[in-house]
Amino acid sequence: MRALDQLDRLELFVLDALVVAGQTPDARLEELVRADRQAVRAAVERLADLALAWQSTSGLRPLTGVADVLQAGPADARSGLQTASADPLPLAEAARRIAEVSPAARAMLEHVCDAGGEATTGSARHTVLPADATTPAEELLARRLLVPRGSVVVVPGEVGIALRGGHTTTEPVDDVPEVATTERDAALVDRTAAGAAFELVRRVELLLDHWGTTPPSALRSGGLGVRELRAAAGYLQLDEATTALVVEVAWGAGLIATAADADGNPAWAPTDQFDQWSSRSSQERWAALVSAWLESPRMPGLVGSRDPAGKPWNALSPELSGVHMAETRRMTLAALAALPAGQVLAAGTGLPSLVALLTWQRPRRPRTRADQVAWTVAEAATLGVTGLGGVASYAGPLLDGDPAGASAALADLLPAPVDHVLLQADLTAVAPGPLETALARQLQLVADVESRGGATVYRFTSGSVRRALDVGWSAAELHAFLGSVSRTPVPQPLTYLVDDTVRTFGTVRVGHAEAFLRADDESALTELLHHPRAASLGLRRIAPTVVISTTPLDVLLPRLRELGAAPVVEGADGSVHVARRDVVRARTPRDRRGAGLRSARDAARVQQVVAAVRAGDVAASHRPASSTALTPSGSLAALREAVEVGATVLIGYVDNHGVRSERVVDPRSVEGGVLTARDHRTGEERTFAVHRIGLVRPIDDGAAS
Repeated sequence: MRALDQLDRLELFVLDALVVAGQTPDARLEELVRADRQAVRAAVERLADLALAWQSTSGLRPLTGVADVLQAGPADARSGLQTASADPLPLAEAARRIAEVSPAARAMLEHVCDAGGEATTGSARHTVLPADATTPAEELLARRLLVPRGSVVVVPGEVGIALRGGHTTTEPVDDVPEVATTERDAALVDRTAAGAAFELVRRVELLLDHWGTTPPSALRSGGLGVRELRAAAGYLQLDEATTALVVEVAWGAGLIATAADADGNPAWAPTDQFDQWSSRSSQERWAALVSAWLESPRMPGLVGSRDPAGKPWNALSPELSGVHMAETRRMTLAALAALPAGQVLAAGTGLPSLVALLTWQRPRRPRTRADQVAWTVAEAATLGVTGLGGVASYAGPLLDGDPAGASAALADLLPAPVDHVLLQADLTAVAPGPLETALARQLQLVADVESRGGATVYRFTSGSVRRALDVGWSAAELHAFLGSVSRTPVPQPLTYLVDDTVRTFGTVRVGHAEAFLRADDESALTELLHHPRAASLGLRRIAPTVVISTTPLDVLLPRLRELGAAPVVEGADGSVHVARRDVVRARTPRDRRGAGLRSARDAARVQQVVAAVRAGDVAASHRPASSTALTPSGSLAALREAVEVGATVLIGYVDNHGVRSERVVDPRSVEGGVLTARDHRTGEERTFAVHRIGLVRPIDDGAAS
């Protein structure tokens, strides 16, 4: 099946013709297929290489099992003709018999042949002479143009070939669809694609830098939630579909993975490999991302839609994969790369023609080929592999497995990174080009990005300056950084903004404390602070009569009592709380609920076991010597007789799981194919399906008791 999935339309029809004709010489096979003979010979060689056909002493033969797998494939990838009959007609004889039938019979024969070669004949007679035929179906049956096979009639292969003029199809099968194209300047294609490549690298770096400090939570299934994807799209200023592609490509390149957040919950965060990736040049980073995308089975195009069960597809979901996706990407890009120089995919008609070409190349798999081709074309444009519908020149080496050559070719099209900005009096900084990675990260810490494009604009605010101070920058380091990265003098408003922010920074301090100690006697707190066994309590004095601790209150209280102190708990309103410990209770075990209850349960269990043993003894003593089973009607008659006389009977019963058992029962009624009886084993009344009862044997009253 995998071998058949790799065949193109011509090769499939050559194999189909071989199945129809059976063992046949190569020359005869070339006559049957409506295609160029040289192309048929090449297809035969491919089939032999794949072991789907083999050369015997009498000619070419298809591999056993090929016919069944072909029949299960798509109808447009086979002729629909049946194999030749056991006593095949010569082609000329089949053509002569077809010419003898009426127009109505010929129309019926053509319809059956086009519909798959099988049909039913209704009330038509199968054994009739041509002169006695009264219906079109009888005309065909009389001349063996239709042959009975089981409950249907089929068109023999040689008849179908004669009906189609000596071929297995009426149309040529070697006409390869052409891709609709239009003209574009190759340099413009490269520049457009290079711009998209640069944006891809920048967006991945921007998103993962953001996730490095605020990682989004991961779903229990392992995907990225809809809300988290929407937040990422807003941060990147992209639509959700493009953001899903960026996230999937970063994951495929190994730049993100799940890790535990501060609360121990799984979250998506950059990997160690992201730091190595960030230190490389832009073109090398792009090659790493696109190489992973080419080999990935992931289908980001599904994100936002719903599966057959109605559940939405989430980005990074483990189920978002397809076994044919990587092959579709390669085939789509190969078809675009094979276009003549200066030709690109035409708008509107280009995509359907590209789908038709790939369908001709792989007719059998997959059913979602059209969607996968559309996703590939859109994703390739976003990732910078194509531009304006054509494959970029620098992407060619990458498709051939040479990422180093692709990154070297891309380097000439990317703007050179700059190491400076232009500070302006309105508290903004303009980057006249893509900044070096280290400088861009430092500047994003001190300022907020206001707009992106050819020149990125950063804005300084008190909040952005405070962000740098929070990570340990000093006022001197801030002033030095601004002076070193700017080609223009540092504006006075920016200097004032930094100084004012530094002046107010840290006037209010926030710390962590689990509990506090307050006492009117300062010496009591001093004694606790200097106690040699109080070092592990995390005590720190913040006022003469107040000490805080990092130890939780329920642990701190007993520890203080061990040190000789007699603390009490103070409420939020300052009042003293004195309370006894909460009373803890556990559920009483079942075996300790009283001797009377245990005794009653034991007696009931013993009685049940004794009843089951006695019922088994009775069943064994009345088991018949022969194992002849009763019919349902016989069982029904015996049970009705037992109900009338009130007799106890032994029944052999087969339950829903196929397990056979013998039961001693007192039949109460038989109605609707169901026996209602009291089972001696359990002492309860239950029902039995009559058709599952294969044995009914009366038991005398003494044995039953």
